[in-house]
Amino acid sequence: MFSTASLCPEGGLPSAFYPGGSGPSSFKQKSAAEKRKKFLRRLVKFRQMDFEFALWQFLYLFVSPQKVYRNFQYRYSTKNQYARDDPAFLVLLAICLTVSSAVFSVVLGLGFFGFLKFFLWTVFVDTIAVGMLVATTLWFLANRYLVMQSRHRRPGMGGGVGASLGEVGESEIEWAYAFDIHLNAIVPVITILHGVILLLISLVTHSNVASVAIGNLLWVVSVGYYVYITFLGYSSLSILHSTQLLLYPLLPTLFLYCLSIMFSWNYTTWLLSFYSSRVQS
Repeated sequence: MFSTASLCPEGGLPSAFYPGGSGPSSFKQKSAAEKRKKFLRRLVKFRQMDFEFALWQFLYLFVSPQKVYRNFQYRYSTKNQYARDDPAFLVLLAICLTVSSAVFSVVLGLGFFGFLKFFLWTVFVDTIAVGMLVATTLWFLANRYLVMQSRHRRPGMGGGVGASLGEVGESEIEWAYAFDIHLNAIVPVITILHGVILLLISLVTHSNVASVAIGNLLWVVSVGYYVYITFLGYSSLSILHSTQLLLYPLLPTLFLYCLSIMFSWNYTTWLLSFYSSRVQS
């Protein structure tokens, strides 16, 4: 179960911690297939999942996402990989999607089979397929344009994820880590758009200025979380430069928010209409 030892220390781990005192490079590097096989095998072993720690990550993605990424550094120090090897986080995310899908089905007046269709769309298309597309795009762009030459690499930032990455000479980002960044970033989005908005559904589905401003502001906050957590995930890697470019989507988001108030564009009613038409089609 979860303990303080699961957290990444602020300054990383002393060299005496590693076998031979040589750091993470002394660990045997597993192939992507081996890591994937181990992860899938643990999906059916609930007793081996650390749900308490996964809940800790859910909470800190809201209040202090930097601490979540320090844990990725700790994982690399001990297991020589950045991506999660414990599926507990993914299982909790699936539970959240199940609950939110059920509530949306009630709001939209869907039956049981409508709920199933809505749930499958939300999990396999909106979360996994779109997430893989976004993660692959950012993974490719970061490896193609943001990776620095070894002679220009900056030192790790405060013991962050990039500290060991630069030390062991890695030259590209793990795709699984890029997908984990997406999963981290989507947690606040799901919580706000599939949770908070549903609690305020009677307030944010009108066409008056106040309703549009409040409802659309929640969208801005959720997009802001996604962009910022994504930025943190990549900026913590010491081999990358110019990661501030990942913050630029915030500008059109704010611009569109202003336009939405001017022209009474209610994002929430659009979302409800889209979900309803998709299930009924």
